[in-house]
Amino acid sequence: MQIREALTQAIESLRNQEVESPRLDAELLLAEVLRVNRAALLTWPERRLSPKQLTSYRDSVARRAAREPLAYITGHREFFGLDLAVDPRVLIPRPETELLVERAIEIGRGMRERPTIADVGAGSGAIAVSLAVHLTGATVYALDSSVGALDVVAANARRHGVAERVHCLQGDLLGPLPETVDLVAANLPYVTTEEWEALPPEIRVYEPRAALDGGSDGLDHIRRLFVTAGPHLRPSGTILVEIGAGQGASVTALAREACPGAEVELCQDLAQLDRLVVVRYPK
Repeated sequence: MQIREALTQAIESLRNQEVESPRLDAELLLAEVLRVNRAALLTWPERRLSPKQLTSYRDSVARRAAREPLAYITGHREFFGLDLAVDPRVLIPRPETELLVERAIEIGRGMRERPTIADVGAGSGAIAVSLAVHLTGATVYALDSSVGALDVVAANARRHGVAERVHCLQGDLLGPLPETVDLVAANLPYVTTEEWEALPPEIRVYEPRAALDGGSDGLDHIRRLFVTAGPHLRPSGTILVEIGAGQGASVTALAREACPGAEVELCQDLAQLDRLVVVRYPK
């Protein structure tokens, strides 16, 4: 079968299952099977697939038609310019989290030469590994309650050459930290239970609920982080927390109550939606 024929069949199959971007996903899946980029598919549409390639492609398309996320099928996702391994043990990194990484890098560069950073709720290690790559003097602690997630963090740290500076610790929030840190970066669950139940199957069926569901108001874990973070921070330490678009007022109020004397800043993303709360402690 030629590439063009295989793509036509795949697009139709995905469209019938109401996949959001059937053409793009069909092309990405075939590019993955053939180990080429998408441009190659369009350049040589008459190229024929081997029986093994066609079988592998059809299996991948069937998984996507069942609404399994593309990143779990291919086994990787790009984040902040890095190709990260992902699997169903971890949440798939989202582009909106790149704002947190940008601010953390900016703040980290203004700190001492070798800052210590805690990525709490590390998941795939998207934040921890990105910060270790861009802050070459930093020590990064990747904390997660899931041992499986920490295995993915460790694999991504090795993949990008920062394993000696990314230390994986299993436990609740900042509890496992062996020392105080300069910066806490947190992408904790912030979806409300009601919102989670209405999410598309790609998320609700396949991604780990524990990484998404933040309780009735979405703020169970963020609330506990603010209350318990103080003893884990060095003087003039900073906390960065990703939030949902409608949670700015609630989270800033929580931060001001739990972190008296700290400066609290609410940041918007490129769509002008609330996305990040920054808590800076005084020197």
